Amino acid sequence: MSCLRRASAGRYEVVSATSAGREGSLTKVVLPSQPMAPTLVTGGTGFLGSHLVRQLAERGDELRLLVRPGRDLSIFDGIEFEPAEGDVTDRPSVRAAMRGVERVFHVAGKTSMRASDRDRVFEVNVGGTRNVMEEALRAGVVRAVHTSSAAAVGPAEPHGTADESQPFKAGRLGIAYVNAKHDAEGVAMGVAAKGLPVVVVNPTFVLGPDDPSGTSNRLIRRLLLRRVPAYVDGGVNVVDVRDVARGQLLADERGHEGERYLLAARNFTLRRLFADLCRIAGVPAPPVQVPGHALLASVEALERAGLPAPASAGEVRSAMQWWTYTNDKAVRELGFAPRPHEETLEQAVAWQLERLGS
Repeated sequence: MSCLRRASAGRYEVVSATSAGREGSLTKVVLPSQPMAPTLVTGGTGFLGSHLVRQLAERGDELRLLVRPGRDLSIFDGIEFEPAEGDVTDRPSVRAAMRGVERVFHVAGKTSMRASDRDRVFEVNVGGTRNVMEEALRAGVVRAVHTSSAAAVGPAEPHGTADESQPFKAGRLGIAYVNAKHDAEGVAMGVAAKGLPVVVVNPTFVLGPDDPSGTSNRLIRRLLLRRVPAYVDGGVNVVDVRDVARGQLLADERGHEGERYLLAARNFTLRRLFADLCRIAGVPAPPVQVPGHALLASVEALERAGLPAPASAGEVRSAMQWWTYTNDKAVRELGFAPRPHEETLEQAVAWQLERLGS
């Protein structure tokens, strides 16, 4: 009989046991170690992607990162990887990066609720996903983990929770990002139907430390600077970035092909989330809850007049929803185990305070 055993980071060795001499004695034959095929990560320089890269390196994967020219790669000091210059919207560069790859983690995406970013949101999220998934199929990749979003599931009913089986009804909101993430997931599942082994993960609202761009924790920054004067009635599920990265690995190792998994942790009302974040930071919480439809009408009027608004209409529409979920499926099938939410909030606030003080 024989088995594979990890010999060192990035390499495996075959251990063979055969009969030798008297009955019952075994001889171990160690064959030369074979190099692992690379694991390709798109979006590796972003908030979630950078945490995923660190955890893949700890797992022992040979890493190849699709990176746009000029990106700062110093965040990966101490991590061995092969950079492949390109962009998910440029199919030739995706094809070149895919050569010899065994596994793909597609994390790259464009997050924006602003109407002016609509075309770019669809180009990156939908077009980029099509390029990555079709080229993965062409390259014979054995596993592709597509990082979608809870937005592709859609919001729950007010004060309720949604799961992976909920029919998508969020198109009525008219939010380009939400529709693009839904369409991108459809693209990934469409390529899966052609033979690509795809598993989809749907993270909720991701917070935590070590955000290279600072954009994913922008809400905390705005709260700390007291730039959120009011809030609306809505809800959101918060999950730690490190737990999402772990969930991506679990999806690779244990996920069922063609399935989606909500990587969710704690559900909050916006009022409770803002109160907790501001208490941890030692700043006053937004004092006023305003009717969502009244705020939306005001913001839309400002946008039509070309005047600055405190938030985009898309951001207000999103804030009025209940992005609240259950993680039962990920817990049951993947062994997903998110950390206590207090740890996530405390470390996210501490990291942002450190940045503001630097």
